[in-house]
Amino acid sequence: MTETRERPRTGTHPTTTEGRRPNSTAIVLYLSLGGLSFAVLQSLVAPALSTIGRDLGASTSATSWVLTAYLLSASVLTPILGRLGDMVGKRKVLIVVLAVLLVGAVLAALAPNLGVLIVGRALQGAAGAVMPLSIGIVRDELPKERVSVTIGLLSAIFGIGAGVGIVAAGPIVEHLSWHWLFWLPAVLVVIALLGAVFGMPESPVRKPGRLDVAGTLVLGVALVAVLLAVSEGQTWGWGDVKTVGLLVLGGVALIAFVFVELRVAEPLIDVRLFAVRGVWTAHVVALVFGFAMFGTFVLVPTLLQLPTAVGYGFGKDVTQAGLFLLPTVVMMVIAGPIAGVLVRKVGPKVPLVLGGIAIVAAFVVPAVSHAEIWQVVLSGVLTGVAIGLALAACSNAIIESVPANQTGEAISANTVVRTIGSSVGTAVIAALITSHSTPQGLPTDDAFTIGFWACAGVGALALVGALVAPSVRARRAAAVRGGVTDLLEDAQ
Repeated sequence: MTETRERPRTGTHPTTTEGRRPNSTAIVLYLSLGGLSFAVLQSLVAPALSTIGRDLGASTSATSWVLTAYLLSASVLTPILGRLGDMVGKRKVLIVVLAVLLVGAVLAALAPNLGVLIVGRALQGAAGAVMPLSIGIVRDELPKERVSVTIGLLSAIFGIGAGVGIVAAGPIVEHLSWHWLFWLPAVLVVIALLGAVFGMPESPVRKPGRLDVAGTLVLGVALVAVLLAVSEGQTWGWGDVKTVGLLVLGGVALIAFVFVELRVAEPLIDVRLFAVRGVWTAHVVALVFGFAMFGTFVLVPTLLQLPTAVGYGFGKDVTQAGLFLLPTVVMMVIAGPIAGVLVRKVGPKVPLVLGGIAIVAAFVVPAVSHAEIWQVVLSGVLTGVAIGLALAACSNAIIESVPANQTGEAISANTVVRTIGSSVGTAVIAALITSHSTPQGLPTDDAFTIGFWACAGVGALALVGALVAPSVRARRAAAVRGGVTDLLEDAQ
């Protein structure tokens, strides 16, 4: 089937259906709000699970499905919706995604019982496609000189939103109620949705075709099996037959998915892209940073909230502990656009390497000693720098390595990889804390030391991936071979 021709990147934009020329700054604002709302919803609920469970009269294991349903939905639907964006138009699919997110947020805010809340969370997970769709729109619609910096900002926002969710959850629940955990992000979604409807043009950059149903089903089985095992492994037991069985099923299904995608004419995800060095190294970095980011969100608040009487806690309440993550969030805001500038000047490899160095240092500092509050704050600052640099560079590395009409599927795969890393990181750190606890159920000091060293070790893998990433010249040569034409002038 003939692919839709790419519009020349002249720095001018088509008019909207109302005849007005779209404002690129407004487009970035709407995309940022949509991304922020999705990212906030990803983490905002976690600190309030116990409150939600008590209010709805649900057990801890049942309440955990508020997170699990969201995670499974986002992982399965992100590649599907990203591919549909490439096929039928990114703006069209973004409008649908934001509408579903809004319905899910309102349904969760009004939920009278746990079942309705879980359904609302599953609907919210559909917005996992916001990031790949947004990056695709930026690539298609903005002048090329703004692409790398804007993608740096959007990539950072997804880390920022997760941090904001952790910080804001305590005050919202304390001063309002858990229902406002959904009402407040819904306001952002409404603005983003109106902006997508009335302020964005529809890009002609498409890859027409039919949805790969077989690949979709196999990938769905693989992701659900792996993520369900990781999410529930702590509850079931890592050696339990359900946990092991799901992990085996997920591994087999992932292998089957590769074979299916290599055989179909129009794959859901072109797995051949994983052979491109600029793509697979970005996936390695994203996987590790997903682990490290949520490792921070588990370790730091837990350490800060422990009573000072144990000798290594800081006696902060939930709200105060959340505020100590603000330096992390602020540094993400700063480092993301800086990464975009570096990408434009020297390519993605430099910010990837700098991010890898920063993430290792961020965990080595508290692993050596976390007896003083400044050590925890310094760790948070370095984590924010690392995440801002690396995630922005990952997205830029991918779009410089794949054709414009495959942006959605390529960034979707990266998003799913990072989600898997986040799930594994949360589960591993939680397991470490549980296995190193006092008879009273409090984590020991060793739990944090081991946890920080574990994150530092995993972070070293990100540094290795960054060092293996192609140089500017090698990436440019691969881009020419792969048919990437719209961003070549950026790779000087």
